[in-house]
Amino acid sequence: MAHLERLRVFPVKSLDGIDVESTTVLDGGTLEFDREFALFDADGDVVNAKRTDRVHEIATDFDPTTGTLTVETPAGEADSFVLARESERAAAWFGDVLDLEATLRRDTSLGYVDRREMGPSVVSTATLRAFASWFDDISVESARRRLRANIEIDGVPAFWEDRFVGDDAPAFEIGGVRFEGVKPCGRCVVPGRDPDTGASTPNFRQQFVEKRRETFPEWADADAFEHFFTSMLIARVPESDRGRELSVGDSVSVTEE
Repeated sequence: MAHLERLRVFPVKSLDGIDVESTTVLDGGTLEFDREFALFDADGDVVNAKRTDRVHEIATDFDPTTGTLTVETPAGEADSFVLARESERAAAWFGDVLDLEATLRRDTSLGYVDRREMGPSVVSTATLRAFASWFDDISVESARRRLRANIEIDGVPAFWEDRFVGDDAPAFEIGGVRFEGVKPCGRCVVPGRDPDTGASTPNFRQQFVEKRRETFPEWADADAFEHFFTSMLIARVPESDRGRELSVGDSVSVTEE
């Protein structure tokens, strides 16, 4: 049976995600704790893995109960910060490690998601398995960390999420919360890198596109895809369903309404 297998949020944009058993859809349509904090450089630009692969080397964990972020580098430099009240100290630590002047900002209403008018990202477990099978050195967990989806659905076929974009596409519900597809997620350089080291997988984009083309599902609307370097769905939750909770194990159903 289709169900919500995993919920993953990313408390600090571009850093490691954490799995949670439940989360609330915020008034802005995103998930609680997702990209709530973000690092910015002296020019006001966001610091992320698209700009520097050194971000991958920083291992982090986050305790949503206390709001504490723990950090460690490969050299053993480690610290912890209660982000809501130690943002300046945290920014200074990241600035030293990444060799830049950094500030840490917080947005509790929407978060610093890339597509601020949209909502959570969705992928199926079967899609992650398919992705991992295309490369000799990528595990399912590595695929999961490379794609960085918020919502993972199991009990459905690979690329199930592709059916929710295009003309006359259906919607779906998770535990009664409605999700509408907005667009396929075009990928950047990040999925082609090892999530721990930042090392690039050789010929990643070419091989990904070839396999994506070969396995493109018959139920998807090809006209809704600009190219084949896509994986994951960007969805939105209607305002009427915001403020509600999602929990691991919730049933998932497709609705044509």
